[in-house]
Amino acid sequence: LAQGLLQTFVVRSTMGRSNGNEAIRKRADAAKRAAKQGKEGNSQIKANEKAMTLICQICKQQFMCTQQKMLPIHVESKHPKNSFEECFPGTEKP
Repeated sequence: LAQGLLQTFVVRSTMGRSNGNEAIRKRADAAKRAAKQGKEGNSQIKANEKAMTLICQICKQQFMCTQQKMLPIHVESKHPKNSFEECFPGTEKP
């Protein structure tokens, strides 16, 4: 009788962690991580929009400030009749 009672106690004590409790714990952990990162998260969208500072004056295509090597290629392929200075006035040709 004592051995059966002991087995019942061991089984019940290990079964206390159900899938429902696990899901609740994971939701709480996810909420903590989200609170740490802030409401905006790690999105680069706003930073990329701010970096779009180079604009072709003919077709109004925007380029990131880090893509200056693409400017001569754009002028040659899209506007072969125009000069670099006409497309991007005030920008040095790389």
